[in-house]
Amino acid sequence: MTEHRDPAAELDAALERVVSAAREHLAAVKAAEGRVDDDGVWRAYVALNNASYEYDELLLDVFGEVTPWDVEAIDPREADQRFGAPGAEGGPPNDPYPHVVSIRQRRDYRVPSVAALLRAAEAARRGADRDAAEVVEPVESVGEAVLELLQAGDGSLGALDVPELEPLDGVVAVAEVAQPLDLEEFEEDDGTGPFQLGGADRLVGRLDEHSYADLDLSDEDDLDEELEDIADEEGDGGGPRAGR
Repeated sequence: MTEHRDPAAELDAALERVVSAAREHLAAVKAAEGRVDDDGVWRAYVALNNASYEYDELLLDVFGEVTPWDVEAIDPREADQRFGAPGAEGGPPNDPYPHVVSIRQRRDYRVPSVAALLRAAEAARRGADRDAAEVVEPVESVGEAVLELLQAGDGSLGALDVPELEPLDGVVAVAEVAQPLDLEEFEEDDGTGPFQLGGADRLVGRLDEHSYADLDLSDEDDLDEELEDIADEEGDGGGPRAGR
């Protein structure tokens, strides 16, 4: 006996699958909290896409009508392989590195004018978001001024690219460490401990950063020759020289 088909009921069920997939997609997006290429969001997207495609095709087959959705069916397995979803064949392998990579940087600065640096820091402090009734305390030391500039910026050394500070030489060290930094292990006035390597840690190498202030500026022709030599080296693919 041939089973009776109910197209209207099939359409209702297909529509419910679209609604359910849309809810699951929204839940995955909320759970991802803005993470890029989240696996849960991707899988929910594929499910919503395919549920919409099936409903659109069934609506066309039963009533000759279509939805505004211009979608094509997506094979979840092929999509995982193509876009590299975790665990998919051909995707990024699951091989986490056993060590933590630690970047340690030092940069020295000369202060041509203490008064000018204090004024710059106080201007940064006044420009920070604060209560209008709050009294802005004066910046009283060079160290406090540098901290204020860092806090007013993004916390990186780029915040110190100001005329009131003259950059000198610096160094960047790359190390492999057994454990990530735990700030609770060190007192706030401990400026050495967080930078020391432990017995199981390994220094990979270091990059020496030389300031242009080290160049001899007494002779303009000598400076031009220095800059030309640097440009020639970079043009030959040598790039900037790194100390080891």
